[in-house]
Amino acid sequence: MSERSVSQLGRVTVRRTVGVVVAAAAVVSAVALVLLPLPGLTRDPVAVQTHSPASASVESCVGPLLASGRDATKAAQLTEAAGSVLTSAATAAGKSIPSNTAPLAMPDVTGGQGAPALRAAPVDGEPADIAAASSAQIGAEDLSGFAASACARPEMESWLVGGSAATGASDLVLLSNPGTVAARVSITVYGATGGAVPVAGNGLVVAAGTQRVIPLAALAIGEENPVLRVTSSQAPVRAALQSSITRVLVAGGVDQVGAATAPSSDIVIPGVPVVTTQGGAGESNVPTSLRLLSPGADTQATVTVLQGGAAVGTAQTVPLKAGVPLKLDLGGLATGTYAVRVSAGAPVTGAVWATSGFGAGSDFGWFVAADVISAPALVAVAGASPATGTPTLTIVSSDAVAQTVVLTAGAGAGASTDVTVPAIGAVTVPVQSGQVYRIAPGGGGVSAAVTYAAAGAIAGYPVAPSASAASAVTVYPR
Repeated sequence: MSERSVSQLGRVTVRRTVGVVVAAAAVVSAVALVLLPLPGLTRDPVAVQTHSPASASVESCVGPLLASGRDATKAAQLTEAAGSVLTSAATAAGKSIPSNTAPLAMPDVTGGQGAPALRAAPVDGEPADIAAASSAQIGAEDLSGFAASACARPEMESWLVGGSAATGASDLVLLSNPGTVAARVSITVYGATGGAVPVAGNGLVVAAGTQRVIPLAALAIGEENPVLRVTSSQAPVRAALQSSITRVLVAGGVDQVGAATAPSSDIVIPGVPVVTTQGGAGESNVPTSLRLLSPGADTQATVTVLQGGAAVGTAQTVPLKAGVPLKLDLGGLATGTYAVRVSAGAPVTGAVWATSGFGAGSDFGWFVAADVISAPALVAVAGASPATGTPTLTIVSSDAVAQTVVLTAGAGAGASTDVTVPAIGAVTVPVQSGQVYRIAPGGGGVSAAVTYAAAGAIAGYPVAPSASAASAVTVYPR
């Protein structure tokens, strides 16, 4: 190639390089003009509302009633004392669908049927709603009473309010993992000296497809009013509590207690029954008490008991010390069903304990703070017997105006009933055991719970919000 050709090629290359640089600079300048805000012009960031792809809905049930120490040679051995009866239904895309039910393995229990876990696949991209509840009844020398509990979705954090590790109590913490990945669980116990993670509650491994059982006494020996915070990593778990007591060799009741709502500055405990061993109206001759915890800060809480559209008696204001549970006597209440509202200056959680007496054949139950339902949800009414009485559904309004809640049998496919809920009040209606209902709030938020109340059967559980009503995730594109 000649020197002239090389020179010409060099000039062409330089021109092209300069052209590319100029073009790139122009693009950068244009982008800068787009990205830099003009004087006096502001613009909100771009936000996109989206839902994660629907996956299978999963719920886990507490399972059978368990007894310990029935074999004198194996004092720590756990055995099934009474099997549970399951009531369930599933819906998706506005129609009933089948769900798969399979028992979890229970390596800590000798024999038995295992705790049920339910799974339902999405339909047309919509997640399934599962409503399930189980009940069990027993009349043995070492364990007596009626227990009912709702099956629930596994969570990464749960609060268990109830039970005791004092003399006479034989309470058990139940950790269920219906998933396919092992979970590692830590349990913080809040008691008379504050919150701490005991050695027996640190780094518990709950294998996939299993339910672990831990005696409450191993976590909180001697604690009369414990509150447990159950946190999980790697996979969510369903946490629950079996509570039972024996008084002077007489079985005094049994209950299965699900998780309470996460701490909030305003909580509602619906469906608290008050019964009297003397029967009829008038003041109950047995106590009803509230266990309350502010886990993070000292605060004051105002406790109001509701029945119908009005408060019962005078509201009580009590101080709470951070991390130390408080037991509050709710006083002599007439027989009936109530709701308890707690407002505090810091997040709190709690539950009410109610009993039918202290002699043979009596029973007790724990009634926990419920989540707010703002969209239609399903509720299963666990099976019962004539001895348990007619179950009821208590609905509490979260708003300052009255609203009409539509209650539909057959998981939404049967007859409907309009229920008028007073402004910031409560209403109690009878429901049928073994039935699944659809509850639709009337434009505001409500809390609700199923209750059983009889001389030898005290139990109840809250209604959980719909899985398909989960909030959308806000994404900010970069």
